[in-house]
Amino acid sequence: MKKPLIVLTGPTAAGKTSLSISLAKAVNGEIISADSMQVYRGMDIGSAKIRPEEMQGIPHYLIDVLDPREDFHIVRFQEMAKAAMETIYSMGKIPVLTGGTGFYIQAVTRDIDFTKARQEDDYRHSLEELAREKGCEYLHDMLKEKDPKSAELIHAHNVKRVIRALEFYHQNGTPISEHNEKQKEQESPYNLAYFVLNLPRELLYQRIDQRVDKMMEDGLLEEVKALKKDGCRRGMVSMQGLGYKEILDYLDGVCSLDEAVRILKRDTRHFAKRQLTWFRRERDVIWVNKDEFHYKEDEILNYMLSVCREKGIFRRDGDNTDEYTERKNNISHERNI
Repeated sequence: MKKPLIVLTGPTAAGKTSLSISLAKAVNGEIISADSMQVYRGMDIGSAKIRPEEMQGIPHYLIDVLDPREDFHIVRFQEMAKAAMETIYSMGKIPVLTGGTGFYIQAVTRDIDFTKARQEDDYRHSLEELAREKGCEYLHDMLKEKDPKSAELIHAHNVKRVIRALEFYHQNGTPISEHNEKQKEQESPYNLAYFVLNLPRELLYQRIDQRVDKMMEDGLLEEVKALKKDGCRRGMVSMQGLGYKEILDYLDGVCSLDEAVRILKRDTRHFAKRQLTWFRRERDVIWVNKDEFHYKEDEILNYMLSVCREKGIFRRDGDNTDEYTERKNNISHERNI
């Protein structure tokens, strides 16, 4: 019997956070963050991290659990997300996976096997050295030769993912894009409701620009200064995130602050576009266009709940009574007897 899993994703600045809280409350769920930056402590403003007072009592997993000096990659995310899901299931609740990192979500929904993608230290270090000496574009050009499809999907500045794709080709002689395509064609092991929240492009870009302005007002510059003072540098995985690498460039004298903010807005818009491209290629997604619901969250929520009921993920608002939970409760009752 497939366990229930709800996914709420979409491009950055689409308004996922507030809706995820309402959804989790309605289905008796708990939230797992599918975000590559919110996992880090002290990186709050640039990652648009949810504040404790905004959680409204809903437990959140994979937020503020790693030091910025630690590496966080797809395999580690998958391991941590699965562990969180088992904790949630053990309480008879439903996991709500939310965030905008499409590959992370796919790793869970398709239970992708990464055993062939193990890191090879010597080769990885040589690629990292190449990136430092000749730049990330040089590394990206290497990937274009070996795996054009991955190069199309991975931005040149995402050195971590470029290196992982080159590692895979080096180890297996086949493109990682081919491996991932086979993996994602697998049927999901979960009773899945996969929602993609979206809004008109012009409005989305406007919200992105406003979000960056708000980040600067809230102290993004000071946040990055504090991280740099604490020993965080560009080469770390954590400091390659949007908002951090741009402000680091300003602090390192590469550009003016105005230019750093302009680049951050531009690159965030480009990132949102890539997110939408990714989700359009995914199977089983249910697009939720906010304009079709007149931007009313209660209407959007009611629609999502109706989909979940149709799929048998839960049977009535606010009470998770899907077959998995009923069976679990029956087993617990029999043991108590």
